[in-house]
Amino acid sequence: MTKPYGSWSSPITSVQITAGSLRLAAPRLDGGDLYWLEGRPLEGGRQVVVRARDGAIEDVTPTAANVRTLVHEYGGGEYTVHAGSVYFSDLRDGRVYRQRNGAPSPVTPAGAGYADLSVSPDGRWLVAVEERARAGGEPENRIVAFPLDGAEEPRVVAAGHDFASFPRFSPDGQRLAFTVWDHPNMPWDGTLLFELAWGEAGPTGPAQEIAGGARESVFQPGFSPSGRLTFASDRSGWWNLYQRREGGDVALCARAAEFGAAQWVFGLSTWGYVSEGVILCVRTEASGTRLARLDVEASRLDDFELPYTSFSGVRVEGDLACFVGASPERAPAVCTLDLSTGAHREVRSSFSAEVDGAFIAVPEAVTFPTADGHTAHAYVYRPTHASASAPMGERPPLLVKSHGGPTSATSDVLDLRIQFWTSRGFAVADVDYRGSTGYGRAYRELLEGAWGVADVEDCVNIVEHLARRSEVNGERAAISGGSAGGYTTLCALTFHDTFRAGASHYGIGDLEALVRDTHKFESRYLDGLIGPYPECKDLYLERSPIHFTDRLTCPVIFFQGLEDRVVPPNQAEAMVAALADRGIPHAYVPFEGEQHGFRRAENIRMALDGELYFYSRIFGFDVGENPGVVVRGGG
Repeated sequence: MTKPYGSWSSPITSVQITAGSLRLAAPRLDGGDLYWLEGRPLEGGRQVVVRARDGAIEDVTPTAANVRTLVHEYGGGEYTVHAGSVYFSDLRDGRVYRQRNGAPSPVTPAGAGYADLSVSPDGRWLVAVEERARAGGEPENRIVAFPLDGAEEPRVVAAGHDFASFPRFSPDGQRLAFTVWDHPNMPWDGTLLFELAWGEAGPTGPAQEIAGGARESVFQPGFSPSGRLTFASDRSGWWNLYQRREGGDVALCARAAEFGAAQWVFGLSTWGYVSEGVILCVRTEASGTRLARLDVEASRLDDFELPYTSFSGVRVEGDLACFVGASPERAPAVCTLDLSTGAHREVRSSFSAEVDGAFIAVPEAVTFPTADGHTAHAYVYRPTHASASAPMGERPPLLVKSHGGPTSATSDVLDLRIQFWTSRGFAVADVDYRGSTGYGRAYRELLEGAWGVADVEDCVNIVEHLARRSEVNGERAAISGGSAGGYTTLCALTFHDTFRAGASHYGIGDLEALVRDTHKFESRYLDGLIGPYPECKDLYLERSPIHFTDRLTCPVIFFQGLEDRVVPPNQAEAMVAALADRGIPHAYVPFEGEQHGFRRAENIRMALDGELYFYSRIFGFDVGENPGVVVRGGG
């Protein structure tokens, strides 16, 4: 079957993607039982705690509950498990509930949000990060402890810093470690690690500063079985693991590899102790991402032979480990690993429907030259189909994906939202522009003061790189991104003429509006990415696409959640109005009830089908029925 690129029929439809897909995260082990968090697009994006026990899989939290928290807006650490009891934060009222048998009972009062839940080993205390609104100012973030017998008032464990995370108990329950940081830092810029003594009645003394600083990011503190404090730090330029000993901190495996990650959400876990001398850990380096056993004394890594290239949520209990694993040909799945035998098992896949492998494009990791003599990274996917081909000599259109964050990273794991495009005849370049994580601190810092410039140059240069190699049609290039990736998208479309169309998913058009309107967690993020405001107001104006719509000459489609507090709807609406005034083809698709990122199945479908339809109108190929997108302007 010969058809133009972009118009191929594909079995990977938006309906199939949402009907058979789940968001899997945060696996936990408790007494041999496996738990995880499951996001369900067909239930309005509701999140549920699920348990696998004795071969049976069942929901734990009640059908009315939505296990989410909006602390830091992005949440995470919504639940924990201890001795058969599940503690979870319910989005409906922000309270933490305890679920064991029967109806859940509240542990925390109303009026605040809670995340990063942790129970003391003796089961007496629930410790959490609390975010509480304050009249006339930013919310207050602190670590609090709630007595689980209800006999005492809650205790404030740590306060006085702008943010806190990772409250973690030692195995004997006599110490608590945690991290804090202050404006204008983000947690990947600089954090402080503290430790305090703990007794039956809570803290027994003041917290002591252990590690960290304004230019050192400490990630995921924890303890060995004997109580040795362990943590990841990027003091060497890479998030390596360190152990606190009498003579100071000892690097457990010094190498150019990341054993940590950007802390956008609570509850992240990349390592865990198997025994006093062995750690199970995830590392990312130039050759890829691996799960390994680290011999602490010998600093030796022994990789597990597993069919995955991505590992998240690593937890260990005895000789059993769990994680969410994925690869370019395997959708994310909740997995267990027998550490004594190396045998693994997939317990729940994020995608239930069968997909013919003949339609799956496997990415190639590409390093390419970019501005100022730098190099950047991307995963490149070629058009892939079981039977369709394009006319002789035709080169495919290219869709460039710019990830959010921007301090984040893309991945090579199977994502049907990318295969949606490649199976229809698009090439896709998923760009890890300068500033992305996984390549060390120096690469992250290349975006300092350069957001809206360096990231955009990298997205432009991947088009030129692939076009020079005759792999794509550089005259039919589009760019798409969400949140910060939406900002990169809008900058690329406004300040460069490389792209012929674009899609902004809850993207940023006005940096001044962002710095004025956004939530506390990111309210000073732009100090590092752009410069302090209002001192650097001129830069904010220069890099805001909304002020240069006269340079925007190509069509754009906008998708926007109307309850988004990270990037409020007025950002998209202002850009739409500017395009309308100039008669440039555009479309605006608002979603009631959606926040930052789309969770409801019908909206995920519309975002995919609507973007495809929009490109078909611009590039002139047939994709069939209009899903409901109204394209205005341009005659």
